[in-house]
Amino acid sequence: MSSSPAAAMLIRHLGADDAALLEQVCTFFADVFDDAETYTAQRPGSEYLRRLLARDTFIALAALHEGRVIGALAAYELPKFEQQRSEVYIYDLGVDPAFRRQGIATALIEALKPIAAARGAWVIFVQADTAPEDAPARALYDKLGVREQVLHFDIPVR
Repeated sequence: MSSSPAAAMLIRHLGADDAALLEQVCTFFADVFDDAETYTAQRPGSEYLRRLLARDTFIALAALHEGRVIGALAAYELPKFEQQRSEVYIYDLGVDPAFRRQGIATALIEALKPIAAARGAWVIFVQADTAPEDAPARALYDKLGVREQVLHFDIPVR
């Protein structure tokens, strides 16, 4: 039996009572992505997070080791109109640099699969940047799925 942190980790599917843990996930993402402005500068209140976690279209998973977040995944279910099915979009996925290359990201995605299937999803999809620093993410996704060449456009609403 391995004594690695990944072997001792617990993956938790967050529910409505886990607003405090989702706050920890936000802090974790701010650190891992070096983006405090997005993840912590205007953090919503715990009631908002509780309502978000209660929705059946939001999925949050946390990889915990000794009670500390070492990996996390946030995803959204997108119900489709053309068929009675949905897709799940991985919005954020991160692993603490000290715990990378131990299968944690893969374990988070594998934990997402039965949740997605139970919700009627036919596919999970994720985007990755073409920047050199995102090469490890692209390698992971190449290992787990089929790459599609697409362009992504952000359209401002204001």
